[in-house]
Amino acid sequence: MHRLSLSAVLFCALALGCFFAFRSSSTRTAKAESVRPASERKPAPEFALKDADGRTVRLSDYKGKVVLLNFWATWCGPCRMEVPWLIEMQRDNKDRGFEVLGVSMDDNGWEDVKPFLAEMKINYRVMIGNDETAQDYGGVESLPTTFLIDRDGKIAVVHVGLTSKKDIQDGVEQLLEAGSNAALDRNVVPAVSLRPR
Repeated sequence: MHRLSLSAVLFCALALGCFFAFRSSSTRTAKAESVRPASERKPAPEFALKDADGRTVRLSDYKGKVVLLNFWATWCGPCRMEVPWLIEMQRDNKDRGFEVLGVSMDDNGWEDVKPFLAEMKINYRVMIGNDETAQDYGGVESLPTTFLIDRDGKIAVVHVGLTSKKDIQDGVEQLLEAGSNAALDRNVVPAVSLRPR
């Protein structure tokens, strides 16, 4: 029976410690970002990109709506996982002042994207992105990258990489509710004093 040397035991313990430290830190970084307070939000950069019908889409066209801006590609497995969620969110929230906008980063452009749109029956607008747009949004380096933009055109949440459907939905719901509460506040009729002046 071979005896393990002290150095082998220490090496194994160190490797195991590193594994658990990495695992716990990667779990923390994968945690979805929460909605930023309004005072900490920065304006979302404007863009002008063509959709599948050749029409120009600008972010400013959606001012007053909550926008989910999703950078993705057809070859990206996690992006493909998100597509059914985005279809559902668009369908369920469209009448509440919500829009999903997809920015495809496929190198082959519409050649790859149009068949995918038809196959998945995508119900939201998709445009072909470019390096300039990706740089404007902080140099999008991972796909998917999703920005939740509030009704004032400011970035409230950024999800880099695949996050859970619930995390995305919670952010969307929070922004939709905040918008509807603000609208209610603006429409409140001031109380009338019954005391004679």
